[in-house]
Amino acid sequence: MANTVQAKKRARQSISRRDHNFSLRTEFRTAVKKVLKAIAGGDKSVAQNEFKSTQSTIDKIARKGIFHKNKAARHKSRLSAKVKAMA
Repeated sequence: MANTVQAKKRARQSISRRDHNFSLRTEFRTAVKKVLKAIAGGDKSVAQNEFKSTQSTIDKIARKGIFHKNKAARHKSRLSAKVKAMA
């Protein structure tokens, strides 16, 4: 347990940051699932619109440092390839 005032404050801050980061990761997973569901549905225009919104979500999360920029790029690339592969 934290004994100093500074350590107690850091413990409080880490809890709030963890909760915030957790919500951003959840937002990312939900956005990706929406794109995959649209792809499975077979409507390319819906999938493209979902991908566009997901792309901004992924960029936002990478910019905040929740994910590494290469992980964000990898996810965007793979989703883009799946959307483009729709005939």
